[in-house]
Amino acid sequence: MKRNPEKILNSLTQHSSDLEYKFERLYRILFNEQMYYIAYQRIYAKQGNMTKGVDGKTVDGFSISHIEQLIDTLKNETYQPKPSQRVYIPKKNGKMRPLGIPSFMDKLLQEVIRMILEAIYEGSFENTSHGFRPQRSPQTALSSIQKSFNGTKWFIEGDIKGFFDNIDHEVLIAILSERISDNRFIRLIRKFLNAGYVEDWVFHKSYSGTPQGGIISPILANIYLDKFDKYIKEYITKFDKGKRRKDNPIAKQLGHRKAKLVEKLRNTVDETKRKQLFAKIREIVKERLKYPAGDEMDDSIKRLKYIRYADDFLIGVIGSKQDCIQIKEDIKQFMADKLKLELSDEKTLITNTRKHAKFLGYDVFVRKSNDTRRDKNGHLTRSLDHKIVLYVTTETMRKKLLEYDAVKITKQNGKEVWKPKGRPYMRCLDDLEIISQYNSEIMGFYNYYSIANNSPVIDSFYNIMEYSMYKTYAAKYTTSKKKIIAKYKKNGVFSIPYTNKKGYEVRREFYDKGFKRKELPNRNLDDRLPNTVAITGGRNGLITRLNARVCENCGATDNLEMHHVRKLKDLKGKSDWEIKMISRNRKTLAVCSVCHHKIHSGKLD
Repeated sequence: MKRNPEKILNSLTQHSSDLEYKFERLYRILFNEQMYYIAYQRIYAKQGNMTKGVDGKTVDGFSISHIEQLIDTLKNETYQPKPSQRVYIPKKNGKMRPLGIPSFMDKLLQEVIRMILEAIYEGSFENTSHGFRPQRSPQTALSSIQKSFNGTKWFIEGDIKGFFDNIDHEVLIAILSERISDNRFIRLIRKFLNAGYVEDWVFHKSYSGTPQGGIISPILANIYLDKFDKYIKEYITKFDKGKRRKDNPIAKQLGHRKAKLVEKLRNTVDETKRKQLFAKIREIVKERLKYPAGDEMDDSIKRLKYIRYADDFLIGVIGSKQDCIQIKEDIKQFMADKLKLELSDEKTLITNTRKHAKFLGYDVFVRKSNDTRRDKNGHLTRSLDHKIVLYVTTETMRKKLLEYDAVKITKQNGKEVWKPKGRPYMRCLDDLEIISQYNSEIMGFYNYYSIANNSPVIDSFYNIMEYSMYKTYAAKYTTSKKKIIAKYKKNGVFSIPYTNKKGYEVRREFYDKGFKRKELPNRNLDDRLPNTVAITGGRNGLITRLNARVCENCGATDNLEMHHVRKLKDLKGKSDWEIKMISRNRKTLAVCSVCHHKIHSGKLD
């Protein structure tokens, strides 16, 4: 009887936070079929699995016998991962980012390895790391900056040259070997690292790096950079000094003057004199609020704050610029000596916090403000001064609109003029798909930038997208924008009618609820909390259906294969098997090999 995957993983997590614990006999976990069932449930629906790997295969046709064959090759150590299919996707700066697409069976095994590595390492990662981790996101990283970087004087914007392509295999294997005492498991990971990639059908051997696109790449990157996180943690204990700032002499003097007047007020009975004293006290309070309580020139106080998301990191420093130059040099040295990585000199910027630093698509700076607010006791405070501000910039919106090809930018009198434009490549989509895509793009942009202090400016992005959509519909039907608006706008809301699954006509509305700032994520990210794994069964019970061994098309008893389609809307509903998939709202059908062959040859009615 094979052990339950949840129990296996939780037994590993129990020792995760103990850095001295050595994990043994991990390789034999890979012989447990149920681990692959969980892995399949987790990854089968991702669209990339319908993209052919170098072996020409996709997730389509998957069967339990594939798992059995995979386990056999692992047992005798003849398993060899296929080279990744290398493709390129555009980056924001116009360059192309390489992605490695593994074969589906390699992805399946990588997912099992990823689950094991996550159970081992998640509990020992630092709280400052936010990339590719459960319950963490760019928003949690930015939230941590806004809560902990207040009052910093300098930013150091970290940039590691080509991080994913330059991970040193020997360094990574050495780091893994510190906690994993299982040669077969380590050898398997090395096989993945050495698998190489195929570009234009020419094989290239990998000497460094992890393929971006590989399932285990993100966690291996975190394991690698956890060494840097721990180095910074130790660095902070040596760098930080002083308990609290000296009092600002001006603020202190004003405080003394106020105290004397308050004392005088207590001993004054004459109402006219009391009013005069009240007025003087109010003036002093008003003047006092112009100055910070602490002495900003006090060099006895030093602090270093740090947040990392994948290979991007931001450091906030309370100290001198010379301190920042030294910190940057120390980091550069550590990266080179311990991790064989190169810190980009020209891109690792030291920025005064009054100016804008870039982090995860946001502009980050420290606000200088004498504005006051009343606290819960009704006292006036300078609550906005020295606080971190997160901004979404016009340039960010401009880049996204150009990426979507939704805007035409011209110059008039030396100024940029943005004009919405239709998107010709969307004319082939149906009306519902067009409005859905625009909604998805607008909401995607808003969800990412919703914690920006100036999130309402997203309205200008929205306006361009709105009129781009009208123009796209107008071009599709060779009519005017005005006529499209008149046709589809009902009660001031633009919407597209369609028939739902139950046969009722409903309308898909264009988003129009504004861009109010959302609250920062308030998750408890305390790394002292116990780390546990909970596995829930997939909604469709794919493995249960395969194990039933009854073809969902013809009813024959056989070893089944899973038929996958990329999108349900691609099915025309003309054949019985298509009708079954549409009616069940499933992109999968468990069928016998005969039915599966007929589906692909177009012979199954």
